[in-house]
Amino acid sequence: MNAREVAIIGCGIAGPALALFLRRAGYQPRIFEAAPSPRDHEGAFFNVAPNGMNVLRELGVHEEVCRLGHVTKGLAFHNEAGIEIGRIDGSRDEERFGSPAVLIPRGALGRILRERAEREGIPVEFGKRLAELEEGREAVRAVFEDGTEASSTLLVGCDGVHSRTRRLLFADAPAPRFDGLVDTGGFSDLVLPNPEQRMRFVFGRRAFFGYYAAPTGTYWFSNVPWPTDDALEPIASETWRDRLLEEHRDDAEVVREILRAARPPLGRWKLYEMPSIPRWHRGRVGLVGDAAHATPPHAGQGASLALEDALALARCLRDHAAPGAAFTAFERMRRERVEDVVAQARRNGSPKKPAGPVARWFRDRMLPFFLKLGARATERAFAYRLSWDGTTPDALDTGTR
Repeated sequence: MNAREVAIIGCGIAGPALALFLRRAGYQPRIFEAAPSPRDHEGAFFNVAPNGMNVLRELGVHEEVCRLGHVTKGLAFHNEAGIEIGRIDGSRDEERFGSPAVLIPRGALGRILRERAEREGIPVEFGKRLAELEEGREAVRAVFEDGTEASSTLLVGCDGVHSRTRRLLFADAPAPRFDGLVDTGGFSDLVLPNPEQRMRFVFGRRAFFGYYAAPTGTYWFSNVPWPTDDALEPIASETWRDRLLEEHRDDAEVVREILRAARPPLGRWKLYEMPSIPRWHRGRVGLVGDAAHATPPHAGQGASLALEDALALARCLRDHAAPGAAFTAFERMRRERVEDVVAQARRNGSPKKPAGPVARWFRDRMLPFFLKLGARATERAFAYRLSWDGTTPDALDTGTR
């Protein structure tokens, strides 16, 4: 075993990004993914915020992401009747923050990062679901469900909100908390005009809806209130489409037009957030991204925080020889930032739940005011910028970026 080997659990967004930065720092990363094969076409889409796009520029994939995705230049909010009740201008994001926000399918971004890692000689192994961890004084031994093992100097869990690494590391850590919403979405063949390149949101009577009209069709999602955290039963796409049409029966007609033209399969995912845990590491094992601090999607920062984590941790490992010092510096560097964004996401998520007539009347009139208040938090999130050449704080200092 080489003294610079790092096992990375998970090949979503954080995993390959971390591997690429670690390779730059002189480590030998190796990625282990539980899925049997690449999931390049699974999941819906998300916006990578300007702060996340700046990390992708550090990795040299910024242009490819812009080419395969769609630059978004603002947000518009509509009530259930389709009347615009507020907007956020993002036309100057690139000028102000260094990059625009870009909408891209989740699988496409994962593929870009994984393929870049493979081109740089980083091994990616599939079908490796973590079963056990053994921590020694000099190494970590990972045992997978297929019976194989891997030893490394360090191990980092990038395995998402339901992280197996976190459960093995901290048996008493709280479980992820169900957000009360099921997210669903995909791509519709309906072509709509969008000269301003805005993402649009509709506060529906029963469910929240969002869409972005691209040149060849429309990306869409719906957040449907869900009563329990029970497992989602399999359902045919046409049956689920009918359910969504019923949920949005009293909303703007454009919502139902998008749904009628939506391509199957129509995926569904329950939304979770991770209660704060006191530590993100123990010994030679650490956590990043959703494994450490799963963020509700309501701030549009989940992928961007994971990318920031990847750069930050690799930089700490570059600048601190002792694993404990590196992991501690990483936590001190990132915790305040992450908790600020998580708090913003929780505030943004509250209005997505169904509202009564009085609450809708109040929302329609007060939303522009609340958007102005929230703009400061959004700008603060976008302006946060990490660079590979930045200084790294020591383990006792929150430091600079």
